[in-house]
Amino acid sequence: MPPPDPASAPAQPPRARSPGACRTLGVDSENAPRRGQFLPDSPPTIPTSYRLPAKTPVAATPIAFVRAIALAYAQRGLSPAQALAQAQIAPELLQRDDARITAWQMERISEAAMRELDDEALGWFGRRLPWGSYGMLARASNGAASLGVALRRWCRHHGLLTDDIALALQADGPVATLGITETGRGITPALREFCLVSVLRNVHGLACWYIDSRIPLLGAQFTFAAPPHADAYAVLFPGPVAFGAERTALHFDARYLALPLRRDEAALCQMLQHALPLTVRQYRRDRLLVQRVRQLLGAPGPLPTSLQTSEQASPLGAVPTSQSLPPLPMHSAESLAALLHLSPRTLHRQLKEEGATLQGLKDEVRRARALELLHRSRRSIKQVAAAAGFANEKSFIRAFRTWTGQSPAEFRRRGERGNG
Repeated sequence: MPPPDPASAPAQPPRARSPGACRTLGVDSENAPRRGQFLPDSPPTIPTSYRLPAKTPVAATPIAFVRAIALAYAQRGLSPAQALAQAQIAPELLQRDDARITAWQMERISEAAMRELDDEALGWFGRRLPWGSYGMLARASNGAASLGVALRRWCRHHGLLTDDIALALQADGPVATLGITETGRGITPALREFCLVSVLRNVHGLACWYIDSRIPLLGAQFTFAAPPHADAYAVLFPGPVAFGAERTALHFDARYLALPLRRDEAALCQMLQHALPLTVRQYRRDRLLVQRVRQLLGAPGPLPTSLQTSEQASPLGAVPTSQSLPPLPMHSAESLAALLHLSPRTLHRQLKEEGATLQGLKDEVRRARALELLHRSRRSIKQVAAAAGFANEKSFIRAFRTWTGQSPAEFRRRGERGNG
């Protein structure tokens, strides 16, 4: 459901779709993937999660995906000419390895092919998945208590549609993995990439829709070798991407699995019956963003030599060890945004939407560390300042007065009198 390219296509009115239609993938010009699966039509007032792009979409979707659709037609002895025409894709474009199409064109040809072939899998599997199959899976999982339960249910039910692939969700500590194992007769080799990419995009997009939150990826891996259009994967799956892996899988923060589903039956019906008429958007809102930023701000940094010497000279058990209370990293908006695969501007905007600011979170983490060290250790004020992520003692004292109304030394003395 990508947006029409103004340079190549007239504006298109919304079109009703049969319940349960499977959405498809398309690569947009933004530096994040378009969640082209299972997303609702835009209502009269567009939610903040689906704000329209300010930039004209660029042709960035690899022509290889269109070739895969054309092959699905060939397997049935049919011509893709009508679908290509509906998507305004010139047939000769399929002969150019470097050709790209817009996300809107990818959506149009995929929908046309699914309807004409009556196969939401577009020839990937040994049997067709009739129009509405993936919608049925979405409906069956929507009553789950949490995203983790919903995804496990979705994976299990997918096995009822086909035994050519098996999906499984695993949570190993802080990382959740959604993997695909090729079973049965396997996927048609020429359609393998298109299948694996589309299935992962589908379930990832549905997961985002279920909890009304962006789910940033920690990584993606694929069993096939890097294709000529591997650069598109930075947009399809932002984050580290590996090819030639033992298993096809997505990795993300396991904490998202505990979030409750936020879609009722009415929202589900709307989503299944209507497509977003203008564009498929990535979810702007990340419901765990504040936690993730706070975690990064509190992550261990390198221990200064002065602190190493001081801690090593302290009697065992007299103060917290350097390993238990390392200095905080001095992150900037740019360094944090890079770790989160966002732009600094997007980071600030999304924090604001969650009622937080980067400076406020920095102060919260620094204040907690400073209070802990002043209360539990004998470190000098200069050493506490460094461990709390301040460049110098003067700026630390000024900030501490703002937080508590007293200097660090006064806070420590009052604490010692109270303990005495």
